[in-house]
Amino acid sequence: MQQKILVFLKVFIPFFIICLLIQFALVNYLFQPELYYSTFAIYAFQFIATLIVYILLVLVQQNFSDKTGFAFMGCGLFKMLAAVLFLLPMMLNGTLNPFQSLIAFFIPYFIFLVFETIYAVKLINLK
Repeated sequence: MQQKILVFLKVFIPFFIICLLIQFALVNYLFQPELYYSTFAIYAFQFIATLIVYILLVLVQQNFSDKTGFAFMGCGLFKMLAAVLFLLPMMLNGTLNPFQSLIAFFIPYFIFLVFETIYAVKLINLK
């Protein structure tokens, strides 16, 4: 289990840092919008959520290898719920322009979802 997580982290951490730096540069130097959440807060959420999902998938794959796909779908549902709860204060606060903040959140959300999907498929295909 630890070996799978270490291999994942060797790819995930550089990917995470590159995405974070790109969005940080775009948000702070090119576009400069007024966002409700900082880039670091958004990426902290994405990092923690993706890491939890992958660890849970590895645990399920070890114990119930035929249920890994269902676990991925369930984790995706809970991650989506966590995203809504993360964004709820912004929506209830009456932010003047929530669209920019939503875009700043959901672009990395879907990028990390693709990353999770690739590694989930690798786990599912292990026999």
